Amino acid sequence: MALAVSTLALVVAIAALVAVVALARRARPGSRPGDHLPRDTAALRREVAALADAQKHTFRHMAVVRYDAFGDTGGALSWTLALVDDSGSGVVLTSIHGRNETRTYAKSVTTWSSEQTLTPEEERVLSEARPR
Repeated sequence: MALAVSTLALVVAIAALVAVVALARRARPGSRPGDHLPRDTAALRREVAALADAQKHTFRHMAVVRYDAFGDTGGALSWTLALVDDSGSGVVLTSIHGRNETRTYAKSVTTWSSEQTLTPEEERVLSEARPR
């Protein structure tokens, strides 16, 4: 078994060496690694900057808290979810599960606070979503 593995490793190493030599022959004389990349690096830098800027406005910070909203229910079926971007803008969603009904609430968040009064669970989930 060891002989078979050794032989296989040798064959793979030889194949890799042949591939490297073939690639080296195809390269232009005097060329450097990376020369095949586009020459318009300024456009690439602008595109990367635009993507980084757009990423700031996506919901990247999330947290969920599950709990029992009422003492007579179990299973932690109520939950609160925070979805916010880098500036702390987004939404806090809360679903309160009771014996006879379930209610869902959405509260907008701007700069890590809300105009609507937040419950302790909503404050907690917003705090957990905030980057440290």
